[in-house]
Amino acid sequence: MNTQLPAIVWRLLRPPTLTASITPVLVGAGLAWQNHNARAQLFWLTLVSAMLIQAAANMLNEYFDHRRGLDNADMVGIAGAIVRDRMHPRTVLAVTGATLFAAAMLGAYIAWRTSWWVLAAGILCTVFVYLYSAGPQPISYTPFGEITAGVVMGPAIILITYYIQVGSVSSTAALASVPIAILIGCVLLANNIRDIEHDARGGRRTLPITIGRDNAVRLLGLSFTIAYIWLIALMAGGLVTWWASLTLLFAPLARRVPRKFNTRSAPELQKAFKAVSQTLIAFGLLFFAGLIIGAIQIP
Repeated sequence: MNTQLPAIVWRLLRPPTLTASITPVLVGAGLAWQNHNARAQLFWLTLVSAMLIQAAANMLNEYFDHRRGLDNADMVGIAGAIVRDRMHPRTVLAVTGATLFAAAMLGAYIAWRTSWWVLAAGILCTVFVYLYSAGPQPISYTPFGEITAGVVMGPAIILITYYIQVGSVSSTAALASVPIAILIGCVLLANNIRDIEHDARGGRRTLPITIGRDNAVRLLGLSFTIAYIWLIALMAGGLVTWWASLTLLFAPLARRVPRKFNTRSAPELQKAFKAVSQTLIAFGLLFFAGLIIGAIQIP
């Protein structure tokens, strides 16, 4: 028995990227709980389901990148279960299938408890998972990966989570999802900045390759700024309480993150990528905390 298999499977899931599924579920639930009672069981099932779908997306991305010859043992980053850990591609597909099956079962149960529209939304998310990495022109090979992932992982998951908790959607939830969408796009942008040379050799035309590395780093900093300004506008407009300003506590650290990409060192680039992922989860956790405290303060 391979005692390293659990660690290899864990790396295959790419845990640092799972902030992109955890954060929108937290924010969607926090927005719902401002004026409605919590449905705790459905919250946890939604969270696990979202994480499973994203983990499946990561695994499919690994599988198809290997099939196209993009991955190698010397690549930077957290991918590489096939080329570095020698996991068989069919094993990756089997784990992916099991992950999607588990997500589907959870989704079916959530839909049974709420509405079958939830299952339809989950199926659409799964279609995106496939199109992102597979097909004749995968989204991950184009300059549109960041905006597509931001929309699907941000507003879509937030509104699905909100609907599961409340039974409807709201314009407030849609507007509050925008900074999360921006920061999720930033996680993918950071990933593509880190991998720019590797991706260029593999024939990808990601956004950093299209606009240039320096402009991509500038865009990363601008995106952070817009996300925080949008949050302030939400508070000023009365859409969320001023307790959401807890999120601003991390702003000084977030401001420094884009500078971490001013290096060509592979280990330092990986640290920079993780810093962007940490910015997303810090923003989400503090936003969630502010929403919950604000809800408690409401008579």
